[in-house]
Amino acid sequence: MNEEQLLYAPTHEWVHVAEENGERIATIGISAFAVELLTDLVYMELPEVGKELIQGEEFGEVESVKAVSPLYSPVNGQVVAVNSELPDRLETLSDDPYNEGWILKVKLAGDAELANLMDYPTYQKQCAEEG
Repeated sequence: MNEEQLLYAPTHEWVHVAEENGERIATIGISAFAVELLTDLVYMELPEVGKELIQGEEFGEVESVKAVSPLYSPVNGQVVAVNSELPDRLETLSDDPYNEGWILKVKLAGDAELANLMDYPTYQKQCAEEG
């Protein structure tokens, strides 16, 4: 996925929305900026398939040697897939955060919350300010 075509939450999760089998599916991951801030990842907790997510609420966590960071859902919907290989291959988040490093897929409950997310230029500005 092209990072310039994704939407971003202020908490550094990215979202890509696409039609899959007639449903709107959001693929979610964390940005390269977030991975760089965390450094040396050692653990990741993922939600179970079927879990209902609410925008802004915690759905899992990622742990580095420095800190434990919650992962927040950028959308409302139901988890339909998780990247179950990711917790055993956390280096994928550093190597390819926007393709192989996807975390979960969510069947969207609606589109309204997408308006709360940032486009790439806005997200880059936020990252520069946090820098």
